[in-house]
Amino acid sequence: MPTEQRPPVSRRKLGLFGVIAGVVLVLVVITGIRAREDQGAKLKEWTDNQAIPSVAVAPPDAKALNPTIDLPGRLEAYYRAPIFARVSGYLKNWSVDMGARVKAGQVIAEIEAPDLDQQLLQARADLASQQASARLSEATLNRRKTLVASNFVSAQEIDERTADLSNKKAAVNSGQANVERLEALAGYKKITVPFDGVVTARDTDVGALINAGGGTGPAMFVISDITRLRVYVNVPQNFVPSIRIGARAVITMPEYPNRTFAATVEASSQAVDVSSGTTRMQLALDNSSGELMPGGYANVKLTLQRDTLPLHIPASALIFNGNGLRVATVGADDKVLFKTVTIARDLGREIEIASGLNADDRIVIAPPDGIADGDQVRVVGGGGAKPKPATASEKQDVKG
Repeated sequence: MPTEQRPPVSRRKLGLFGVIAGVVLVLVVITGIRAREDQGAKLKEWTDNQAIPSVAVAPPDAKALNPTIDLPGRLEAYYRAPIFARVSGYLKNWSVDMGARVKAGQVIAEIEAPDLDQQLLQARADLASQQASARLSEATLNRRKTLVASNFVSAQEIDERTADLSNKKAAVNSGQANVERLEALAGYKKITVPFDGVVTARDTDVGALINAGGGTGPAMFVISDITRLRVYVNVPQNFVPSIRIGARAVITMPEYPNRTFAATVEASSQAVDVSSGTTRMQLALDNSSGELMPGGYANVKLTLQRDTLPLHIPASALIFNGNGLRVATVGADDKVLFKTVTIARDLGREIEIASGLNADDRIVIAPPDGIADGDQVRVVGGGGAKPKPATASEKQDVKG
């Protein structure tokens, strides 16, 4: 059976098929190229977006986070008198020891001063001699005056006797003053207490050689009035205007960890110590119960009074490097602007700023590494929201 032969495909159809296939191939290539270009553009856009750092910002807090300041202080007796001897000699006896409560005028010791006793005896003898001479001169003058009328005595002699009597009376007055001086000095052989208080020190004993005056050696006794105490505290210069006379303070003592004591600011030295940059202030503390001891350490919490509220920022916002202490802020164009700041107080998680910031600044809470002035950033979260409290790790992660 004869085979059937297909008719040959015309050259025109083959050409048309080739053109169609070429067009399809070109379209596929163009579509692939455009898809890759679109993908590349999107990748570039995504990469550029990723290159812009995202930051969280917040304005500074204008509130008094901690309106007090804690400073170390020292307790001192309201009145304190070191007792020195006014006469030289040997201590004869003493009647009170450390810790004894004494009253004003109480005799607490007696000095044996034989040299002074002899001087007083000599002065009294000299006074008696001068008084006798004055009486004799006065009697002689009176006798001479009776003879004036009979011309047995001249006026010149009367004048001489009158002058001699005046000299004798002056010598008597001088001797009397010397005796009174030595008697007053002898009264200091008894050591008395100047005011009610407590004997806080005794540095002498029976038979000890006593030198007059307080130029050398320790005091014999120290008397302190501890019913009231003075608390001395050194306040940094920038806080002095915020602490007013009459302000209240809270005192805590290491020996009474669960108690507080109220004190009042009484005085300020009104001067700055150049070596420490502080001003010494004095507080009054009632101690009628006698629980607190002079010379002790105290922690003083002072209340600050300010006309304006200070600005506070999180500790993590600080950047310290070769340019100093700065804070990164974000402007209206979302670009970084560094501002140099000064710190008033480090409150731990919060920093009180003394200068360099405004209340409407947008602070970068945790600036990323490598951020520079003028960098474009993306603000995430509420730009006007208050910053969350920094963690302990954020506090220590200060960018350098």
